[in-house]
Amino acid sequence: MATTPSHRSVTVTFKRRSLVPWVWLSLALASIGFVAHHARVGAVSPRIANPDVTGAPRPVEFLLGLGDRWLVIHEWGTVVMMAALVLACGRAWRRQPGHPYVLMTIASTAIVWQDPFMNWAPYAVYNPQLRHLPEDWPLVRMSPTVEPFVVIGYALFYFGPFFPAMAVLRRLQTRASSEAFVWRHPLVSLAALVFVIGVVFDAILEISLVRTGLYIYAQVVPWGSLFAGTTFQFPLIWESPLVCLVMIPAAVLCYRDDTGRTQAEKLARRFRFLQGRPVLGTFLVMFAFCNVAYFMYGGAYTAIRMSGLATAVACPYPYPDAKVYDPQGYFEREGEPGPYFEGFWSTWPSGQPDGRPRVNPAKPDGMCRRQPP
Repeated sequence: MATTPSHRSVTVTFKRRSLVPWVWLSLALASIGFVAHHARVGAVSPRIANPDVTGAPRPVEFLLGLGDRWLVIHEWGTVVMMAALVLACGRAWRRQPGHPYVLMTIASTAIVWQDPFMNWAPYAVYNPQLRHLPEDWPLVRMSPTVEPFVVIGYALFYFGPFFPAMAVLRRLQTRASSEAFVWRHPLVSLAALVFVIGVVFDAILEISLVRTGLYIYAQVVPWGSLFAGTTFQFPLIWESPLVCLVMIPAAVLCYRDDTGRTQAEKLARRFRFLQGRPVLGTFLVMFAFCNVAYFMYGGAYTAIRMSGLATAVACPYPYPDAKVYDPQGYFEREGEPGPYFEGFWSTWPSGQPDGRPRVNPAKPDGMCRRQPP
């Protein structure tokens, strides 16, 4: 039986579409290979490396006394979790091409391009012994010290709270009448649940990561922060609520209404030029919202930075193999020994148009002088 032209076109279209995921997978693997080839460990660049220190001594003890062995646990844990996530997404995509949860996983991972700026804004200083991108690459050098590979796990962090929040919401709706608040305002209810779960989740996760030496908050606002003035200080009332700025839209966009469509799909249908590409449209809506929300997070911390309120410094500085990141001179003022470096954007974005001030001599009763040796 001869194949009709319409059959041929359907076959060709199907083959072309079936190749698309493989093309993207190949590009992703090639990108990962390129990045891995340039991976570094340690403070290599003269911009951040402390020439007076050999090796990686640590003046503080990390959780359980494991030292930098925690880094191996974090890095391999990230590899295992990402492998499981990719397999789960692949399975979901085969069952339902264009699955909104998969699209949100990709979108919340893709915002990692902003991470150097988001490390700069809240003074997040990563352990130089993590495997990281070259410190002097454009954009990467915005990070106070290094830009590590472990941040690729963003989706688990920003999209993860959606699932327990959604489970709680469905349980509440099952037990409530049709006139209850959770039915009349499901998006508000979901956002509130994500906020509560997100704050608790972030606090537990980040405090543990700081305690295990993955990174520190070099400067925090003293009030509202845990352990202010110590190596393991954490800006509790600032960081944990602010990260929900990304968690909440990620969750709300994935909420399905009674039509079976997610909020992201409904928004994408409003753009005529995307109506013929619903999957692409849904992804672009998710990506745009996540990026804007993440910029709001960074903007809030930039305002704190410019205000000069983040005066509590992490003493003692736990990474002596790197210079002390001190863009506003607070470490030097509090008696932490140098050498210091101010990093990028230490002028007007840090609230000081003339750059890092000259601070010597240090305060005799500074925070770092009060810390036990």
